[in-house]
Amino acid sequence: MGMKNVDYHLSGNIVLHIDKLDGKLKPKAEGTVDFDDQRSFELYIGSANVSLSAAALTDDLNHFVFAKPDAPLKELSATTKGNELTVKGVLASKGGIGFESTGTLSVTPEGWIRVHTSKVKALHLPVKGLMDLLGLETANLLSTKKITGVQADKEDLILDPELILPPPQLHGRLKSVRVENGGVALSFGSAGSEEHPAGLSNSCGARNYIQFSGGSVRFGKLEMRETDLVLMDMQPADPFDFDIEHYKEQLVAGYAKTTKKGGLCSHMPDYSKVKGHGQPKIR
Repeated sequence: MGMKNVDYHLSGNIVLHIDKLDGKLKPKAEGTVDFDDQRSFELYIGSANVSLSAAALTDDLNHFVFAKPDAPLKELSATTKGNELTVKGVLASKGGIGFESTGTLSVTPEGWIRVHTSKVKALHLPVKGLMDLLGLETANLLSTKKITGVQADKEDLILDPELILPPPQLHGRLKSVRVENGGVALSFGSAGSEEHPAGLSNSCGARNYIQFSGGSVRFGKLEMRETDLVLMDMQPADPFDFDIEHYKEQLVAGYAKTTKKGGLCSHMPDYSKVKGHGQPKIR
C-alpha cells in the first residue's frame, strides 16, 4: 500500500500526518484485511515520513499511552519549543502533584525514541531529575505491561514507536525523530533507504491518496481480490483528512469510478467536510 499527504485519524483526534508512506497491510490471521476492524491487521512500513502535532500527541498520551486507570501520569499536555519537547501533567501516584518535564528526542540503536530529560519541575517537590520526580515505585511501573511501550532509563524515557499509537499496529525501523513545525516528525526506513519512496504513484491520478495493491481487502460488504483500489481526496488543496472509524460516511458522501483495468478510484471528501462533521482538523 501507499499513502501521500494524508491526515490519518487513528482514533478520534489522534491524527497521524503522513507525508509519504510505502508499506504492506497484513492480516493477523490468514485471509482478508478487514478495514472495519483495525485490530485485525497490521501495517509494515518500508519507508515513511510522518508526524504528530503537539495536540495529537497530547491526545495520544491521555487517551492511549496513559489511558489505563492506574497509570502514574494523568492530565498530560505536550508542547514544543525549538528542538525540545515539554510535557506537563499530574503525578497520580503522588496525590495529583503537578509537574513539567522538558527534553530532547533521539533514536536509540534499537530504533526506539529516547526522550532525554534536560529539565524537570514539580509543585512543592524538590527534584533533581526524572527519577526524583517519578520515584522508584512509579519508575518500575513504566517498565511493566501497565504502560505499554514506555520504559525508564536513568533520567530518560524510552518509547517504542510501534506500541505508542492506536491500532492498526505499526512495524518499521525508525531512522530519525525530531521536533519540527510544532510537533514531532518521524522517518522510517531501512539503512540506506531513500528519504522519499521512489515510484510511489497511483492509477487514478490522485494527489493525496491511500492506495491498496494486491491481496484482499474488505470494506463493509465490498471485498476486492488482487486489490486495485485508490481512496482519493476530492479537494486536494489541503491534506486528505481520513478517519478510519468513519470511512463509510466519507464513502457515501463521495463517488467511485472504475478504471480500464478493473480497478476502483473512490473520490472522497475530507472527514472534516462531511456534513455533520465540520470540526477543524487537529494536526
